[in-house]
Amino acid sequence: MFDNKKVCVIIPFYNEERVISEVLKSILDAGYSVLAVDDGSKDNSNKIAKNFDIKLLKHSINLGQGAALQTGIEFARLNPYFEYFVTFDSDGQHKVENISDVLQPLINDEADFVFGTRFQDDKTQFPFLKRLILILAIKYSRLSTGVPLTDTHNGFRAMNKRAINTINLNFPGMTHASEFVEKAGSSGLVIKEVPVHIMYTNYSKRKGQSVWNAINIRSEEHTSELQSHLNLVCRLLLEKK
Repeated sequence: MFDNKKVCVIIPFYNEERVISEVLKSILDAGYSVLAVDDGSKDNSNKIAKNFDIKLLKHSINLGQGAALQTGIEFARLNPYFEYFVTFDSDGQHKVENISDVLQPLINDEADFVFGTRFQDDKTQFPFLKRLILILAIKYSRLSTGVPLTDTHNGFRAMNKRAINTINLNFPGMTHASEFVEKAGSSGLVIKEVPVHIMYTNYSKRKGQSVWNAINIRSEEHTSELQSHLNLVCRLLLEKK
């Protein structure tokens, strides 16, 4: 029988006090292990997260989602217990039921990277402008990375140990989504997509990134500052209940 505890769900979050409790509870109730990274929240998100039996890392300042994700990746892959790794958004858009869907190709040894796609799920209802911008961004990403995915800016992903050891993100902000695809494509490992259902709530639409960030793919400069922060990961405050 498969042990869900050997799945590490990595959740970067920033100022998510309204929903973080529900997100963490749903994943823990499904039996998965959770590694959450507080990217310098200024609200009560961190205090709420401390109430759960999870690994909790904290950036002292807000570095960006890419930086928070890389911190989680670096910490998680050092733990020999974990066999599979899932990246999961903190704003309530992702469905915990889909974790098993993105894991299945890894468990069956059919893929090393699995990317969730909204465009193959008939339940996901896109805001019109978001769909349009994402389609343009996907076309650009295919040309720039050479990876023929149908959804390149979805934070719902899964990796095995081979895959997570190839990911080193250098872009601290939202550009990490394209960089992630590029790194996966250049790894030589097997990539697969599976449909996932995304819930666009009023909260997530207000809280989320502007749709124009999807085509601002190369706007962030490649910087050594992020790597310096990550090299000092031992100075992060590790908190566990």
